[in-house]
Amino acid sequence: MNIPAFGGTAFSGGRQAPGSRYILPSFEERTAYGYKRQDPYAKLFEDRIIFLGVQVDDASADDIMAQLLVLESMDPDRDIMMYINSPGGSFTAMTAIYDTMQYIRPQIQTVVLGQAASAAAVIAAAGTPGRRLALPNARVLIHQPAMGEAGHGQASDIEIQAAEILRMRTWLEETLSRHSNRTIEQVNADIDRDKILSAEEAHEYGLIDQVLSSRKTLPALSR
Repeated sequence: MNIPAFGGTAFSGGRQAPGSRYILPSFEERTAYGYKRQDPYAKLFEDRIIFLGVQVDDASADDIMAQLLVLESMDPDRDIMMYINSPGGSFTAMTAIYDTMQYIRPQIQTVVLGQAASAAAVIAAAGTPGRRLALPNARVLIHQPAMGEAGHGQASDIEIQAAEILRMRTWLEETLSRHSNRTIEQVNADIDRDKILSAEEAHEYGLIDQVLSSRKTLPALSR
């Protein structure tokens, strides 16, 4: 089965914990109820911070959506912060995260660390206007979607795949145009090949609103 993806690479497979490639430290924190042991990701979530640091696939999308929905249910009037360092991945997983971000009530502040490439670039741009940020050496990459292992099967199957990839590209052009200050025609030309933007260039393009050099300039969240 072909998996819609960006740039010709489809990501699939089982769930992978964010810290599975190394030993994730845990620590004890003193609370009013005694000491509590937790890991960095749990601590971030407690502070209404979501960290997308892996490829965008069905497993990571389910994790992100669950966190967004839980944080909304805990307090729909408090902002959510999402840090992003991701190479991108599945188109359908990305749209699932995107739709959830637009669906919930809290404002979402996105911060790009390292890179927001492909599907992750759309997620970064989908943050609340005025609250889409990047660190100085981060990069953003946008390009057209692709169908994994396209070109196989019967003629009718290939026709269906071609129609779907065109639908995906149209959606991407309209979405990037809506979340930037670029026309659909310009986005169409820009995503024909990989377009790599520095943090400042992504700011000029309209995909982010501010380049942060220090936490001191971080816009305040609603608490």
